[in-house]
Parts: sequence; C-alpha cells; structure tokens
Amino acid sequence: MNQKQIKQLEANLWDSADNLRANSKLTAAEYKDPVLGLILLRYAQNRYERAKQEIEANIPDSPRGKRKPTEADYLAAGAMMLPEKSLYDYLANLPEADDISEAVNTAMRLIEEKYPDLAGILPRNYQELDANLLRDLIRVFNEDAVKNLTGDVFGRIYEYFLMKFSMSGAGAQEGGEFFTPPSLVQLIVNLIQPDHGIIHDPACGSGGMFVQTGHFVKNALSESGKRDKSVNEAITCYGTELKSNNTRLAKMNLAIHGIEGKIIESNSFYTDPHELVGNCDFVMANPPFNVNKVDKKSDFVKNDKRLFDDVGIPKADNGNYLWIQYFYHYLNANGRAGFVMASSATDAGNTEKAIRTKLIETGAVDCIVAVGNNFFYTRSLPCHVWFLDKGKRAENKDKILMIDARNTFRKVNTTISDFSDGQLRNFSAIMQAYRGDKSAIATASHANQQDSIQQAKDILKNVKRLKKQLYKTVKNRGGEDKDTLDFNTAKKQLKQKIKDLKPANDASHADCEALVSLFEKPFPLLSDLIEKYKTTLAADKKALLEKEKQDKKTGKKKDPALRKQLELKNKTLRELEAHYNDYYQQTTQSQVGEPLYDYKQSLKDWQSLNQHFPDNDYQDIEGLCKIVDLDEIKENDYSLTPGRYVGYSIQIDMDFDYQGRMAKIHKELAGLNNEANALMGLIQGVNL
Repeated sequence: MNQKQIKQLEANLWDSADNLRANSKLTAAEYKDPVLGLILLRYAQNRYERAKQEIEANIPDSPRGKRKPTEADYLAAGAMMLPEKSLYDYLANLPEADDISEAVNTAMRLIEEKYPDLAGILPRNYQELDANLLRDLIRVFNEDAVKNLTGDVFGRIYEYFLMKFSMSGAGAQEGGEFFTPPSLVQLIVNLIQPDHGIIHDPACGSGGMFVQTGHFVKNALSESGKRDKSVNEAITCYGTELKSNNTRLAKMNLAIHGIEGKIIESNSFYTDPHELVGNCDFVMANPPFNVNKVDKKSDFVKNDKRLFDDVGIPKADNGNYLWIQYFYHYLNANGRAGFVMASSATDAGNTEKAIRTKLIETGAVDCIVAVGNNFFYTRSLPCHVWFLDKGKRAENKDKILMIDARNTFRKVNTTISDFSDGQLRNFSAIMQAYRGDKSAIATASHANQQDSIQQAKDILKNVKRLKKQLYKTVKNRGGEDKDTLDFNTAKKQLKQKIKDLKPANDASHADCEALVSLFEKPFPLLSDLIEKYKTTLAADKKALLEKEKQDKKTGKKKDPALRKQLELKNKTLRELEAHYNDYYQQTTQSQVGEPLYDYKQSLKDWQSLNQHFPDNDYQDIEGLCKIVDLDEIKENDYSLTPGRYVGYSIQIDMDFDYQGRMAKIHKELAGLNNEANALMGLIQGVNL
C-alpha cells in the first residue's frame, strides 16, 4: 500500500467513524478512548495472524508431530497470543442477540489478565456506547482493506485518529495537551536526530515524540544498511505524564508501534521518577505552557537536582523556566534537546532572565526557531522551539542559530497551518549546514526537486484518468448535441496538451510550471464547450420564441416537435452541468486540486532553497536565519527571540491576485466617492 492509498484509507476510516459519532449523543472526548481501543484490538489480531503463520512454519516436525505454539513464541515474534474471545473476528461475528459491549469489555479484560503490563491501559467502558453504534464501529475496522494492514500502517492510523480527535477538541481545552502537531514533532526530531541511546520526554502526552523517533531510527537503520537491528535495540524510551488518560494513550501508542518504553503517571514538577539527570542522549517535549501555582517552596523543588544551584527557582508564577532547566540537566555530556515553549520565554525578565543568561553562558543553546500562529489545533498562539546541544562542535560553542519561521508555513485550512515536507527538509538542511555538513543544502534541494517532479507525474496520471471517465459519460450523446459539443475534437486537443507536458527531469521545471497554468481550472476545454452549448441553446430558444410569435400572427399552430427538441437540449445541459460540477467537487478536487496544491508547495520549497543558498553553502538570510555570537546576544539583553536578529523581509503571496484586488478596491472607492458627492449635493440643496 503506497502513501497515497494509506492517506485515503485514514481519511475514509475517520469519516466513517466520525459520521457514526455525529449521529449519536456522544462527545468527541467520550468517543475517543473506545475507538482507539478498537484500533489497538484490530491491530493485535492482525499482528497475531501474521505471527501465527511464521511460528507454525518454523516449528520443526517431531515423531509426535509439531508442538503447539506457546506464549513465548508469540512474544519472540512481537505479538500477543490472544484468547479466542479477544480476537477481533470473534467480536465482528458475534450474534445480534449477544451483548456486544460486554463482549468487548471481556476481550479487553482477558488481554490485560494475560499481559499484566497492559493492565489499566485498555478501555473498558464500552457499555457507554449504544449497541448498534458499537457494532457499526466494529464493522468499520473489519473491512478487507483493514484486515491485511501491517503494524506501521496501523500506527499511522492510530496517530491520525489522535490528531483528528485533538482537532475536534476532545478533552475540551485540554485537547492540545495530549497531542503535539506532527509538524512540530517532526521539526524537533529532524533537528536533533535522535538515533541512539536514552530518549526522555517528561511531559509525554500520548507519546508522539517517541513514535516519530521510532520512524526516524527505522529510516536511519535502513539507510545505513542495518536492517537487522531493531528500533528497540537502538533506543530506550522513558516518559512521564500527569494525566491518567494521556498515560494510557501513550502506552497504547507505543504498543501499536511496537516500541518498548517505560511510561509513568506522575507530576514532573514534584517528582523525577526515572532519575535520568545527566543520563539522557536526547530530550524532547511539548510541556504545558505558563503553568501557574507550582509550589516552589516544597522540599522537592528547593532541592531539585534539575535546577541551577544559584538561580534555579524563578519568581514568575509559571513553570516555563522550570521545564527549560529540566531539559538541560537531563542531558549527558553530548546530549541534545528539542522542546516547544511559550513565545514569552525568549524575552522574559527578572529571575527568568537570570536563568536564561546562565543557560546561554553554558554554550548549550544551539538553535531557536520562531513558529507562527495556528499550529496548535485547539488554540491559536505563536511559540518557539528551542534546541540545546551539550556536544556542539568547537566552532559553534559560542554561537546560536536563529531561524524565524513565522512566515514559512502551509495552510491546511482557514484555522490550521503546518510545515510541508519540503519546508521541514529546508529547516533541517539549514541546521546541518550550520553544524558543518557541506552537502546538506544540496541534498535537500535535490530531494525537493524530485518530490515536485513525482507529484507532477502523479497529477498528469490522475488528470488523464479523470478526463477519460468524464468523456465516457457524455461521448454517446447523438445528433446535433454531439456536433455542438464536439467532444472528440476536445479530447484530441486535451490529449495533445497532456502529451506535450512531460515533467522535466532537469532543474528547469518549465514543463511543470506549464502544468500548473493548464490545470488551475479543472477541465477547461469541457467547461468552454458547456458555455458554447449554453450560447447555442439560448440562440435556439430565442429563434423558437420568435417563430412561435410569427406563427401566432399568421394563425399557424405551434410545432410541438420543436418545443420537445428544445426541452431535450435543456435536459442535456442540466445533466452535463450537474455531472461536471459533481465531478469537480467530489473527484477532481481530491485527485487534481489537492495534489496540484501540494505540487506547487513542493516547487516553492525547492525554489526557495535554491534562491537563498545558490552555492549550496550556509549564509545568513535576512528575514529567515542568522548565526549570532554571544557578544550580539549580550547586546540584545540576552534575548533569544529570532526576530531581533534575522531582520525582516517582505513576504509576497505569489498566488494572490494583487492587481485584481486593487482594481476591485478602486472600483469600490469610486462608488463610495460618487455616493459621497451625491450626498453632499443633497446637503447643499437643503442648506439653500
């Protein structure tokens, strides 16, 4: 299953499940855990079935025949030996008369009894769902397309559902606390490159940092040729989470991704359950911002080894600079950290400034990235992503890379933004170039170019298929309609245009840019023909009315055949327009419009990197990035706000019709002036 098919399956499953909820009385928060539990149960059986085949094939024959598989065999294969009543198929085939909610609760209980590590993790509240709703929901994850999925795909589906629940505000205002937007997680992972050792997240939410680290490690092992080494051999994950429900989500998330990790439910302000000070290779986190009412007079806080001895306890009533110190002190001598932080922290004063100064003077602050609004799903606020590195190369020991990414984003919808793959790749290339990798920018540029070329090819393929389907529905219209519409000629013209647009295999991208201009409006040739048909039909109608008018004057009867012919043409036009509009809305937008948007974004990402770094070497770019030294930091009062250093650049949206908008504004202004003049004339007339 390719990436496009996986994305479509994710969307289809979510739509099916969410439609079921929409027709129930459940809130998204009430619905979240039961749904995620069923995904885990479906995954467990898929994993069990695959392991069963492998195990039975590898058990040697003996004089008494093959022995039965054991629980140890399944554990060695990375699967659970499921009781019969915990199999998803058993639940899906349960008779209508049986209590389905009790059966699912029993399935979860039996798994927890067999595997104590899962005790208290699996949802056991299925009696809160209507029986028909639960049966329908079980069917959603029992489709053939789901039964054959592997663990990696299930992990993606689980993360996708977590994201969608977060976007829907599951958990009210706390929705954003259990899920960090993928763009920010990917930014952290890409820039700190956590490929080995101890990974720690003291505010782990649903465990997304660990999951993305697992993907990163898997890719790194594959690229290095170490496919025989597992993710769990390369890294060890430790997480702490305050909320009970989030702890369960994290443990389920790790289980479904096959990642071993120790997640403890605890309050990181007053405990350090894993005792990892000075031992972590990587720390990643998105802690809750501006937490107030932390008891800084408690014995634990006053003696916390994770704080600087002299300036460690900030007077400000928020936990931001407690978190920042935790992340620094968890790192070993070469450790790296990446974490999301409230924007106010980079310029905070008083004792927070003293802590920031101390941290800067350690030389461990590596990079600060400013991120704009709308990246979080349940609230709109900017943030900064901090990067620490205790093992910086000597050349960078007294330097910090500042990146202002507030004007770099991709709009998901009117309220949510994220980073495209190309933008993430560009940030990573800038960071690697700053660290001394001479090939990073060239490598990222080539990858962006290849992405845009492949996307252009995919669009061409989709367009040809869609054209063929649409023409097939209308090509058999006969007689005058066929001559008027002239579909065959239009089809030949279109075929030639597509044939001429072979995606470029060099750096010019001229053909790909031509593709954008051709398909900005879906089916341009057909829409033109519809307009032509409308014009012809209007002329026919006018001629018929004129003829009937003249016939009436001369006493002739109306010709019903002509009227019927006109009605048929009207019907043809309505059917054609309806089909055209329906196709555009439902099919073209998903298979041409959205890929075209992604293609244009990919093209921008590639061109942006080439434009800023034409020689493939790092250089400071006004409005984007700058390497600053400690002297400049001191001159700016120890501020870590990138905007203070990188300067400003004018951002122009090349997709916006500035000329058209200005013309409209001038027209509106002229109208207002005319109204004002008329009003003034009335006023003067009254005064006279």
